[in-house]
Formats: sequence, structure tokens, C-alpha cells
Amino acid sequence: ILRLLNATGLDKSSLELMSGRVARSLQCDVRLETYQTDLARVLDPARGQYHSGGLLREMQERFNDKSGTDERFAALVDVDLFIPVLTFVFGEAQLGGRYAVVSTFRLKNEFYGLPADPDRLIERLEKEIIHEAGHVFGLLHCRMFECVMRSSTYVEEIDLKKETFCGECNSRLVQSL
Repeated sequence: ILRLLNATGLDKSSLELMSGRVARSLQCDVRLETYQTDLARVLDPARGQYHSGGLLREMQERFNDKSGTDERFAALVDVDLFIPVLTFVFGEAQLGGRYAVVSTFRLKNEFYGLPADPDRLIERLEKEIIHEAGHVFGLLHCRMFECVMRSSTYVEEIDLKKETFCGECNSRLVQSL
């Protein structure tokens, strides 16, 4: 089970449709839930960004003893995330762990001075959720160009890859499930 913890202002019906596609890609149950967290706890005022590792720790503290061991969690937020060694990240996950976080902040066209495109945003978010969940299920980055597990440094790279796993990554996913 992957629990999508929504802390964004995105349209619930769009997220529910996307959740179904994520479930098919990951071959597991996906549940969409509302999520409230104090993001100020992980704000780095000097950077004006939010530490994704801090969000992962907060989720671990909140859910570690209160959920089944087969449950995985992905928080969806709308703030600018970072890790100390990078300028920003679209998301972060515990490799082989239980927790991931994905942000819509840099997935939105508006961030790049372009007109809003809600469909493109949901498409990008879906790929990033599947990507980070792949890490949670133990998958590493892939070199196959269209594989969802290929690393993305720029939003254009997210647009170019598919929302599916290549054959090798899919085999590894099935083994881990």
C-alpha cells in the first residue's frame, strides 16, 4: 500500500484519477489522504527553501509505530524542496525505506514564467511520485532514456520520460513487491 499524503491545494478529482494511474504503474494499492504538517519546522530561512530530509524524518516520527509494515508513504507538498548538496529537488525518498516526499513547486509552469497548465502539472507529479516510490521499493536511477527511474535535473527531463518503468526496472519492482 502506498499512502499519498496530500498537503497541496490541487483538485481532489485530478489527484484521484492520477492515484489510479500510479497504482497501475506501481502494481500496488494507492490511497489518497489529506495531510497536514508544520512546514515551518523544516524551513531554511537563509535559503528560503524547505529541507526534504526534515520532512522525511517528520513522517517517520508520525507514522513509524502507527502503521502496518507493508505501508509506504509519499507526502505531496507545494513548497520549494532542497537537500544540502543540491540547489533544489523535485522530491526525495528513503531508498528501500518507507517514506518519500514530492513537491509541485518546480513542477508548475508558472515557476518558469509560463502559463498555468494543470494537466501538465498532474502528468509531472505522477511521474515524480512513481519515481520516488520506485526508490522506496528499492530501485536505483536508470540509464534508459524513457524510464521513469531516470534521474531528472530539469523539468524538461521529466516531460521527456514516460510514467512507466523499463523492463529491467519493472522486473526489479515486481521482485521487491
